[in-house]
Amino acid sequence: MTWKNHSLFMEFVFLAYPKRPELRMLCFFGVSLAYGLIISGNILIVVSIQTETRLHTPMYYFLGSLSGIELCYTAVVVPHILANNFQSEKTITLLSCATQMVFLIGLGSADCFLLAIMAYDRYVAICHPLQYPLIMTVTLCVRLVVASVVIGLFLSLQLVVFIFCLPFCQDRGIEHFFCDAPPLMRLVCATSHIHELSVLMAATLAIAVPFFFIATTYALIVAAVLKLHSATGRHRAFNTCSSHLTVVLLQYGCCAFMYLRPVSSYHPKQDRFVSLVYTLGTPFLNPLIYTLRNSEMKGAIGKVLTRKCISHGK
Repeated sequence: MTWKNHSLFMEFVFLAYPKRPELRMLCFFGVSLAYGLIISGNILIVVSIQTETRLHTPMYYFLGSLSGIELCYTAVVVPHILANNFQSEKTITLLSCATQMVFLIGLGSADCFLLAIMAYDRYVAICHPLQYPLIMTVTLCVRLVVASVVIGLFLSLQLVVFIFCLPFCQDRGIEHFFCDAPPLMRLVCATSHIHELSVLMAATLAIAVPFFFIATTYALIVAAVLKLHSATGRHRAFNTCSSHLTVVLLQYGCCAFMYLRPVSSYHPKQDRFVSLVYTLGTPFLNPLIYTLRNSEMKGAIGKVLTRKCISHGK
């Protein structure tokens, strides 16, 4: 039963939602609170970077783009999770499931690629400071962000088409809150390791390759920083990179755990929790990590909030 034999209106059922009404309400309010903080935090970063002239640099342009991608990324699944809490039949059609997966995996991959681009930006700024304005032009920055989104969606589309061309068993229950590759692969009747290997290869392109690029970039940055004679210069360089490195470890750690392992090792309850961490936790923590460790960002956000308070007070 390949894609052409699947009905586009065939339905899957989500089995991860709590059965008890009070737990569903608790889940709804918890996710709503997290989503509200994600939206406000990331929008605040985007607005601060756009309104503050001194933040019109490649590093902050990439940070603003990261916040924009994460707003879109969470919008793919979080409203769906909130709506399902109040629906008696927590179902989704095959076409809707495939569409959700394309954007979920595509934007998640774009996130990973953009973090690699941000590492390259730091490498050029620290290792080639005199050439930095010539290399990291506005045109290049825009092209890199667009390329990360396009490549992410392209890889995602190929993976989703491949998965939905496989034969599904009669069991349509997805042990998850939304459509994702690992829980859906458990519904595939074909037992060939080629299918599993294909999914792992796609995950490797989107996760492992950018991570190794980041690791290599940071090895070069550390080597360059250790050659600096000034302790203040070394501290400033490491402080600039620390926020990005924290986000990289959080993002890639969760993604690698979910996607860079065999489907047979998938554990529904444990993996549902991890998926919520990278769907809600990472987009929520990123603004905090970047603002708490960055005095320029804190100052810009403070100005935006002050202007907002003044305008409301008039």
